[in-house]
Amino acid sequence: MRETFRWNPYADQPHNIASRSQRFWHHFRYAGSYVSLFAENFRKLPAGWPLFRKYRREMYKTSVRLCRPFGLSLSPHESRNEAMVECLTELGIPQSLIRFPSWDRDTLSSCEKFADLLLENRVELTGALLQRRDDVLDPLRWKDFVEEIFVRFGKKCAFFEVGHAWNRTKWGVWNYKEYLQLARPVAELAGKYDVKIVGPAVIDFEFHLYPPVLKEIPFDKVSSLLYVDKVGPPENTQFGWDTAAKVALLKAAVDVSAVKGKDLWITEVNWPLKGMGEYSPASGKPNVTEERQADYLVRYNILTLASGFVERIYWWQLVAPGYGLIDNREGGWRKRPSFFALKTLVAILDGSTFVRKIDHPHAKLFSFTKDGENFVVCWTPGPNFELDFPFPVKRIVGRDGQDESLTDNRILIDGSPKYVFCEVDHAKKKSGTGGASQTDAVKK
Repeated sequence: MRETFRWNPYADQPHNIASRSQRFWHHFRYAGSYVSLFAENFRKLPAGWPLFRKYRREMYKTSVRLCRPFGLSLSPHESRNEAMVECLTELGIPQSLIRFPSWDRDTLSSCEKFADLLLENRVELTGALLQRRDDVLDPLRWKDFVEEIFVRFGKKCAFFEVGHAWNRTKWGVWNYKEYLQLARPVAELAGKYDVKIVGPAVIDFEFHLYPPVLKEIPFDKVSSLLYVDKVGPPENTQFGWDTAAKVALLKAAVDVSAVKGKDLWITEVNWPLKGMGEYSPASGKPNVTEERQADYLVRYNILTLASGFVERIYWWQLVAPGYGLIDNREGGWRKRPSFFALKTLVAILDGSTFVRKIDHPHAKLFSFTKDGENFVVCWTPGPNFELDFPFPVKRIVGRDGQDESLTDNRILIDGSPKYVFCEVDHAKKKSGTGGASQTDAVKK
């Protein structure tokens, strides 16, 4: 496999520099590392599988307090830094993430100015340390880069994420042992400079990488770039696993691999958009409409945060033509539906308490309480239908914050989440009850 690295500025990620056959032979060459990986996971299986089943069984049946669970990734740019901070304020999100590429150290001065601007506006900052193949081949160069970051940003960033999507060869790391070679000096320098680190920043459904890495690296927060279906809804399955099941399995993998109780963050998720061509991170593949992206953003956040297993989620990212909340092509800024969907989600959910999931054969109904008010977030991943809501409804707020009309306590349930403020007696309505009356209320 060629040891080159080519950056795609349109999609903010590296190009795939190797063909499928080259990647196959790469994996074949490093087969020995997979044997040790299997052995480590096999040792964890007797404890991990029962723990997963327990988590899955108890999921959505325990109340969860949501305190500042939302974050947003940003790409510093002097011409738009002020505008991005204004957007963070409008969204009500006080937590951000920016990337520090090891190959672009000339931009660190402008990054420092942006970091100072964020701090002036009381926005917490997490820095992601991005690697490429040269960093694996030249460990001293990588260590020097990390030390410079910690010296310049150690007092500005609350956390530093170690590496990025390294289980994809285009990011320059070819097996988990090479990632450990990068992570070990970061952990050592973190102690020297008294900074907190996040990791291992594994992308997608590859949880088998967590046991050997978490065994060795003492991350302060455990992170995942957890995508489920980049072109479909979050309720879709991958090898039979939907978002809820993946989150439960990830939590179990973390708990049997590290000190139990480590907080779990999702530091990247998005849905690429149709018609964006080279700006899409999934160019050439099916992508979603802007309306669907906004729906899936809300649904994904509800499914993961209500589990109680995920403390924080960062959307990638604020400004990006191919997938961001804002389209900045042609010099202007257009806020997409996902921008307003996230703004509404943050305003309503931040500071709330998830109470329980209400059983229903066709709809997703998640009940919350906040400031003495009860509300249910509801949608369906299937066909639209009308529901005689099981509780007296006071008002309905649509996905983007608009008030919706109500007639005779009947609500149209579709793929776009709604916030239904209602009178709920949680003392009487336990999880799993009331299903029959809700089923009877369905009109296809």
